[in-house]
Amino acid sequence: MARLRVWRDSSAVVVGRTAFALAVVMSFGQPLKMKAQLFSKPVTPAVQRPIPVLQPPAPGFDYPQHQTLTYSVDWRVFTAGTAVFHLDQVGNLLKISATANTVGAVNMLFPVVDGFQSGFDLKTGCSTGFDKQTQEGRRKIASDLTFDYVHGKQTRNERNLVKGTATHNVTNIPACVTDLLSAMFYTQSQPMAPGQTVEFPLADAMRTVSVGMKVEGREEIKTPAGTFQTIKVQATAEEGVVKNRGSIWIWYTDDARHLPVQMQARLFWGTITFHLQSVDFK
Repeated sequence: MARLRVWRDSSAVVVGRTAFALAVVMSFGQPLKMKAQLFSKPVTPAVQRPIPVLQPPAPGFDYPQHQTLTYSVDWRVFTAGTAVFHLDQVGNLLKISATANTVGAVNMLFPVVDGFQSGFDLKTGCSTGFDKQTQEGRRKIASDLTFDYVHGKQTRNERNLVKGTATHNVTNIPACVTDLLSAMFYTQSQPMAPGQTVEFPLADAMRTVSVGMKVEGREEIKTPAGTFQTIKVQATAEEGVVKNRGSIWIWYTDDARHLPVQMQARLFWGTITFHLQSVDFK
């Protein structure tokens, strides 16, 4: 029974948080990490590749002034949650906020209400920071990650709102990075062709890792928002969240918008798929 409870709680946490862990690649709950360690075999750490330079958004790529993307989150045969992304241009910045909520049986089993905020410079692609507020069962955490490019430092302040504890960490970063939420929308601005890989530095768990968005091919995808001709992209990495959380794909529309219409994560306990429900430009 204890083992079943660990698996059940872990699954619910991942359903709620994987909305941003896909490309968007969040860290998952501690019970899942513990279970993964029980079933995984020791591996030799991979040699880290040189960190690539973040390329600016492609000239001429236009982000909407305002956009809201709503997704249903399907786990196995039922809808387990919803994920909503809001994008707003403020001067030279694209500000992104997102929420992930469990629904139905998963919400009764282990309710999750998570919120995230980030943004990046539309000229350089450099992230302005990454904040998150997670409420998962009885666990409530608030954290903010800031980037000081002038001094090459990133700082994370995290508070456990239940225990009343706090942590403060500082580490080095390159001259420009993206973050776990901005990465999906930064990738929109890059040229995509089958066989091509877009590489960039990602701030991941107080370190910087090299992430590749590999274009696998073209597919027709049907979602509640319509039928789209898409480009299928897989997130790849030799270390970090992307490496350790199974296989992750995003389907972008095969047009100038590169709108993310579907996302999927195949994990050791099952597959989660995000289907675009609606797009609103207000």
